[in-house]
Amino acid sequence: MTARVLVVDDILANIKLLEARLVAEYFEVLTATSGEAALEICARERVDVILLDVMMPGMDGFEACRRIKASKATQHVPVIMVTALDQTSDRIQGLEAGADDFLSKPVDDIALITRVKNLARLKVLNDEMLMRAATTEQMGLPDSVAITRAMRGESGRILLVDDHKRSAARTMQAMASVHDVFVDTDIQAALMRVAEHNFDLLMVSLSLASADGLRLCSQVRSLDRTRHMPIIVMVDPGDEARLLRGLDMGVNDYLVRPIDRHEMLARVKTQIKRKRHADLLRTRLEESVEFAITDALTGLHNRRYMEGHLRTLVTESVSAGRPLSVLVADIDHFKRINDTYGHDAGDHVLREFANRFRRNTRGVDLACRFGGEEFVTIMPDTALERAYQVAERLRACIAAEPFRVNSTTMLSITTSVGLSMIESSADTPETLFKRADTALYAAKRDGRNRVVANAA
Repeated sequence: MTARVLVVDDILANIKLLEARLVAEYFEVLTATSGEAALEICARERVDVILLDVMMPGMDGFEACRRIKASKATQHVPVIMVTALDQTSDRIQGLEAGADDFLSKPVDDIALITRVKNLARLKVLNDEMLMRAATTEQMGLPDSVAITRAMRGESGRILLVDDHKRSAARTMQAMASVHDVFVDTDIQAALMRVAEHNFDLLMVSLSLASADGLRLCSQVRSLDRTRHMPIIVMVDPGDEARLLRGLDMGVNDYLVRPIDRHEMLARVKTQIKRKRHADLLRTRLEESVEFAITDALTGLHNRRYMEGHLRTLVTESVSAGRPLSVLVADIDHFKRINDTYGHDAGDHVLREFANRFRRNTRGVDLACRFGGEEFVTIMPDTALERAYQVAERLRACIAAEPFRVNSTTMLSITTSVGLSMIESSADTPETLFKRADTALYAAKRDGRNRVVANAA
């Protein structure tokens, strides 16, 4: 994947080695030989991931990391600490400085590429989240709780699959203060659980005594509901062959036993953030699509969606020789309502009209606001006689009860309705709608509050 990686190390040979490995995976690489130089590059260049050596003269990696995370411009850039130090205190110091992950020297190729890819993808999602949060702020809306929660990556729901009691207990104990961890020892039970419940992360031991953990990973990736769930596998040293198979099938990350608690927490946090970011983006995309096809005032489908849907249904109905009817309804004297009571009252009438319009629309039909005070229902597999009954029921419902526009004002509202039906294979959405519209104007001309069918 394309991402800009900044490699920071005071030893040129180390820089060249990491640079060669990353360039081979098509990353764009920037380099710096000191913490000060790294900060200067971050200030003027876009950086997606930083590989930061700890032991450097002058400003060491811990201080450089603290300064990167303290700057508003760079605080969300993922930092991987690269060190020969393996003391727990050093990892704690790295986490306190804001490090997102760790790599130990000599750097393993699989670990390097896996960590960089994971954090580069997270950076892309992170940038999208920040952009959306900024847009929300500019619009004067409160910041989204979901965005804030996603940025933290805490309080995750994790399913651990491990049939070694002591190993499972240690993992649960390490994460219990930050996350909710559930344990399964059987892969079929685990598959059922992840398919039925919402989890942020799946952790699978590849040392299960009675099953193949990779089979569970493969099954999770094949299900629509779970295909986006992050997976971390736990492997024994020397099990690179199975690890590579897992990474090929979509496993997101791995931990090598014996597992360091702080390393595990860092990688779990990364995967949970990534999952929440992606889920939130998919939700917002679905909402954007919904907004694009929905009328904001009434909640009905809008004209744009109606025209595309009508074209598809007309083509199918003509091809199959099935009936299709179109109903066009218009609120009588709507301009008078706006002029007399104001546009707020007009909006109240439109919303209530839409509610009654929706209630009198069958499940198979499509109800839309065409524009202004005009509404449309598309009725597939419906002949004109049946469509007339639907239209008459709607007309009666609108006229039956007054519309409340405020605490003191009730208005008697009526509607005029025009109908048309496909009559020949030469019919198009335009001819069908034109006939319904002509029928509507006939209803208006003949006194309003009536239904007119124009089949010819």
